[in-house]
Amino acid sequence: MKNWLLAFSLGLSLYSQAQQKYSLQQCVTIALQNNLQLQQSQLQIQNNQNLLDQSKWQRYPTLNFSGGQGLQSGRNIDPFTNQFVEQTVNFSNFNLNTGINLFNGYQQKNTIKQNQYNLQASQKELESSRNTLILNVATNYLSVLNNQEQLEFARRQLETTRLQLERTEKLVKAGSLPEINLYDIQSQLANDELSIVNAQNNIELSKLALKQLMNIYGSEVIEVEPITLPLPSTSAPYDATLEQVYNAAIKYLPDMEAANLRIESAKTGIDIAKGAKLPSLSLGGGLSSSFSSAAPKQRFVGDGGASQVRDIPSTTQYITYGGVTLPVIVRTTVPSGAIQNFGYFDQLGFNRNASLSLSLRVPIFNGYQVRYRIAGAQIQQKNAEFQAQIVRNQVRQTIEQAYYNMLNAAKRYEATARQVATLELSFKAAEARLNAGALNAADYNIAKNNVDRARASLIQAKYDYIFRTKILDFYQSKPLSLE
Repeated sequence: MKNWLLAFSLGLSLYSQAQQKYSLQQCVTIALQNNLQLQQSQLQIQNNQNLLDQSKWQRYPTLNFSGGQGLQSGRNIDPFTNQFVEQTVNFSNFNLNTGINLFNGYQQKNTIKQNQYNLQASQKELESSRNTLILNVATNYLSVLNNQEQLEFARRQLETTRLQLERTEKLVKAGSLPEINLYDIQSQLANDELSIVNAQNNIELSKLALKQLMNIYGSEVIEVEPITLPLPSTSAPYDATLEQVYNAAIKYLPDMEAANLRIESAKTGIDIAKGAKLPSLSLGGGLSSSFSSAAPKQRFVGDGGASQVRDIPSTTQYITYGGVTLPVIVRTTVPSGAIQNFGYFDQLGFNRNASLSLSLRVPIFNGYQVRYRIAGAQIQQKNAEFQAQIVRNQVRQTIEQAYYNMLNAAKRYEATARQVATLELSFKAAEARLNAGALNAADYNIAKNNVDRARASLIQAKYDYIFRTKILDFYQSKPLSLE
């Protein structure tokens, strides 16, 4: 028996240690880290950043190198002499090219500008998604706290019913009350036990919703740290008017900033489309060379010195004198230099050439492509403006609804508080009459159920009011705090 108790105590200790307590800030941090939609939005931001960087680099010149190696057989053109040859020719060619757009109707400049707007808009949209997730986490965190408080209330009511059951049993045994009163109290005790079970189920469901937002397994056991919430103020339900909340939302809400940036991006798209109507000017240059195996392997290379006159025996002209054949002596001017080998790299250096070009393109007629691109860009701008107005209307309607819900929640809390105070007096009176034998248990249970429902409604009204105020804080970009 002792071993069983020891094992049970150890298991209970391990279970309590396994339970992780989370503060609201920890829940928010985990939810932000684990949310896959936010990670996708971050990838979109990275993609937009790449597009922006790429468009900036397009302002600089391009530089490309190409080379080729080939073999030609039969009758073909010698790449070195551009003459027909009847032999197998091994050849190489190399090219180095550069180019830059000097002017293209400001399209490049406006593309950079548009990509900057798109990047900023995607960043604001990510911020909006983060804020929505934070608000949802806070809502479910409050739901857990609300259900936990409902559970504590249900346990207190169960304890009250048990005490009353003990008193009723004594009075029934003493003959002061009929036995039917005992049955009624036992029935109330069963109802209170059911209320505890329902409250526990509600806690588990609210925790499950919170864990799903945090993207952790539903089987993981968690506890939330309790927070001392302020009681609603019925004299001043909120510290800002409806108009002040709306003006702050329009000014600071990332949804509106993102919508406005999308409009600016669409306007820049029109400028890009119009730029195609203007002439474009580009500058290009290149450096190339080639090698051919058909070129001579040696060639005379002058050294820049003075030419010399020499008598050189001819190899084709001869005279015969006295039976002796002698070559004709030819007086020839010989340039200063020497025969040198004409190798691979020597030929590449000899064949190199450079080019420089300036190109002007003037659009005259291209099937009205530019016209329709401009019209499409204008449609995109209108669509962005409508979308911004939709967001503005949604924000206004949501804030109006939230503000009046907050006012109604404050009024409901005040009215419920008065109801609880009245019903508590009535219940105390009923309890005293039951103990005195002047009231049956059925009427006592009615009084108890009335005050129990009112107290539960008061707890719900408190959390409902706090939740409504946090929504209004959210639209004013105030830091999230439940204290």
